[in-house]
Amino acid sequence: MCTHQNNNPKMASRSQTVSSSSALLLGFLVLLLPLQYTDASSGETTIYVVYMGRKMHDDPSVVMASHHAALTSILGSKDEALNSIVYSYKHGFSGFAAKLTEAQAEELRKYPGVVRVRPNTYHKLHTTRSWDFLGMSYGQQPSASSSRLLRKAKYGEDVIVGVIDGGIWPESRSFDDTGYGPVPKRWKGVCQTGQAFNASNCNRKIIGARWYNCDAREEGLKGQYKSARDADGHGTHTASTIAGSPVRDASYGGGLAAGLARGGAPRARLAIYKVCFCDCGEASIVAAIDAAIGDGVDVLSMSLGGFMEIEETQHAVSAGITVVLAGGNDGPVQQSVSNALPWGITVAATTVDRYFPTVIILGGGEKLVGQSLFYHNRSAASNSNDDFTSLYFAAKGCDRKNLGSANITGKIIVCFAPPFPQSTYPPPAEFYMATQAAIAGGAKGIIFEQYSTDVLENQMYCQGHMPCVAVDRETIFRILYSESTVAKISRATTVVGAQVASPRVAMFSSRGPSAQFPGILKPDIAAPGVSILAAKGDSYELMSGTSMACPHVSAVVALLKAVHPDWSPAMLKSAIVTTASVTDRFGIPIQANSLQRKPADAFDMGGGIIQPDKAIDPGLVYDITPEEYTDTDEIAQLNLPSIAVPDLKKSITVSRTVTNVGPAKATYRAVVEVPAGLRMSVEPPVIAFQKGGARNATFKVTFVAKQRVQGGYAFGSLTWLDDGKHSVRIPVAVRTVVRDFVADTS
Repeated sequence: MCTHQNNNPKMASRSQTVSSSSALLLGFLVLLLPLQYTDASSGETTIYVVYMGRKMHDDPSVVMASHHAALTSILGSKDEALNSIVYSYKHGFSGFAAKLTEAQAEELRKYPGVVRVRPNTYHKLHTTRSWDFLGMSYGQQPSASSSRLLRKAKYGEDVIVGVIDGGIWPESRSFDDTGYGPVPKRWKGVCQTGQAFNASNCNRKIIGARWYNCDAREEGLKGQYKSARDADGHGTHTASTIAGSPVRDASYGGGLAAGLARGGAPRARLAIYKVCFCDCGEASIVAAIDAAIGDGVDVLSMSLGGFMEIEETQHAVSAGITVVLAGGNDGPVQQSVSNALPWGITVAATTVDRYFPTVIILGGGEKLVGQSLFYHNRSAASNSNDDFTSLYFAAKGCDRKNLGSANITGKIIVCFAPPFPQSTYPPPAEFYMATQAAIAGGAKGIIFEQYSTDVLENQMYCQGHMPCVAVDRETIFRILYSESTVAKISRATTVVGAQVASPRVAMFSSRGPSAQFPGILKPDIAAPGVSILAAKGDSYELMSGTSMACPHVSAVVALLKAVHPDWSPAMLKSAIVTTASVTDRFGIPIQANSLQRKPADAFDMGGGIIQPDKAIDPGLVYDITPEEYTDTDEIAQLNLPSIAVPDLKKSITVSRTVTNVGPAKATYRAVVEVPAGLRMSVEPPVIAFQKGGARNATFKVTFVAKQRVQGGYAFGSLTWLDDGKHSVRIPVAVRTVVRDFVADTS
C-alpha cells in the first residue's frame, strides 16, 4: 500500500470513451471528450488511468515491467517512472495509474499497446424484512416455509463475494465466523493490515481485506481509517446484507424494524476491497477489480454511484466472475441510470412491505399519519411530545436563512416542499437542510412535505433532538386548513405485511434508458433498497439507495453460483432477469414512485422484481461468451435477456439464442406483449428440445412500425412458456424515429 501523496488530484469528469478494440461499443457509445484540467506548459500532474487491454503474460512481474517500460519511454528515466506510477494492474488485465502532465498523457496515448488513457475520476457510495419479502425465509432445517434456493445452495457455503466499497467493521456480530470451516483453498488473497485493522480482524467469514488510497484526496482522508476499516458504515451495511451471519433481535434504535438480521447468503465468505475515502477514486477501483480477479472471488458487488462505465469489469466477467452494480440514485429523471455496461447486472431499488407510521394529533383531535424514525429517549423531557406543541408554518421556506430569522424555539415546524422542477436540491436534501435549520433554532419537531416517503434516513439526523415526520401534500393541506395551532407527534411503530402496498420502484432509483448505451436495456433487475436494516459499526441502521439493492442481487448470485457452479455470468444474469415478476402479490402491476405514481416499465425496473427461488430453475437461459461482447457487430444482436431498439424507422429483426437448462425434453411457445404502435412477430413461434438433441435454439424477433412518427419508447415483452412450470420473460423497449439525431424532448 502506498503512502498517500499530497498532490491532491482534481475532480475529473467521467470520460465516456471505450476501448478501441471493442467493436460492439464503438458504434453505439455517446463519445464524450474528457474535460482537461491541467495546462501542459505548467507541468502540473494529475492521476491518469492507462488501460492496455488483455495482459500478454501470466507472470505479474513481467506485466508490471512492461508498465515501467512504457512510462520510462515517456518520462525519460526508470526512476521517474517508478516515482510516477500509482498502481500497476497485472492480475486480470494490463494497465496502470500514474501521475502525469496532460502533455505526457497525450504522448502515452500514442504508445504501442495503449488502448485508452483517461483522467482519474471520483465516485460516490450510493435486513430483517427484505429477505423474507423476497421469499427467502430462513431456517437451518428444511421446512415448507424455508427458501428452496437457500437450502440447495447450503446458504452460500464457501462462495466468495468480493465487496468493492468503503471497508468493513469486523467486530460486528454479522461477521461472526462461529461454525465455519477452513478458508477455501482456492483463495489467493491477503489480509492487509493498517490503522486499527490487524491480521486478527480477518477470520473465516472475512477471509481477506485490501485497501487503496493512493488517489485519495487530502480532504477525503479526514476522519477515515488508513486501512480496510469502515469509517462511515456504507461498506459494512452492504457486506452484511450480502453475507451477514444471523443476528437475532436486531433493530434500529432498540425498537424499529426488529427481527433477525442476516445476509441473503449467510454462509458465503467475504473479501473486502476498500476504495472509498469519502469518495472513490477510479484508479483505486480498477486496482481493486484487478486484485479481486487474482484473489479468486466468485462475485463482485459494487455499490458505487456516478457514471462508472469501467470496462475493466469485463475482464472479471471473462474470468467467470459475475459483476453486480448499483444503478444510481438520480431518479426519477429519465436517462439517469449509470453502470450500464452489458456484461454487468445493473440494479434498481424498490420498497418492501414495511413502513413506519407516525400519528400526528391536531388540536381539534384529528389524527393524521406520516412516516418517521422517531423512537427513542422516551423518558427525556426534551424529546417528550405527550403534550400539545405550537405549530409554526414556514411559508417562506425551511432553509437556515428563513428559519434562522424566525422564533421557532419549542415549536413544531410545518414545511412545504418547493415545486420539484424549480428546487435547487432534490427532496431528500431539502429535508436534511430543513432538519438542520430546525435543530439549530431549537425547534421541538418538524413535519415535512415530501413527494415520496421512500427515503427516511435523513431523519436520523433528528434523533436525540426531535421527531421529524414526512407527509404527503394532502396531509400538509389538511393541517393547514384545520386551523389548528397546536399538535403532538407520537412515536413511530413498525407495520409489516400484505396491507403495505409493495413493491414499488423507489423515487430515487435511477431510470433508463442508458444515455451511454441506448441499445442496452437498463436497469436489468430491481431489488429491495428502501429502509434496509443491516450492520453499521456495532449496531444496526436503516439505509436506502440502489447501494442497498445491489447487495441483495449479489447475494442471490452467490446462492445461484453455489447451486450451478458451471454457469457463466451471463447465464446467472439471465436466470435472474427472466424469472423476475412485474406484478405484486395480488397480481397488480408494480408501480413506480415519481412526481406522479405510474405503472413501472422496463426503464424503471428492468425485468422486474427479483424472485430468488424461481431463478434456481429458469428453464431457458440467454448465454453470452466473453468474446461476444466485443465481437458482435451490432449491439441489438447481442444475446442479452432483453431487447432495446432506440431508433426503429421501418423494421428490424433481431436474433436470440436460448439454452435449455431444464428437462431434456421440453416444448416452449412464444407469447408476446406487443409495444404500442408496432407489429411484433417471433419465428419460430414454437421451439422444442429432445433427449439427446441440441440444447440450444435460435429464434428471430421482428418489429415493424405501424406509423412513421418521432415517438417515445413503447414497452412490451417476449415470454417462452412450456407446460406451465417455466415462464421465461424478457423485457422489450422500442422507440420509433423519423430522423436521425433527434432527441425525444416531449
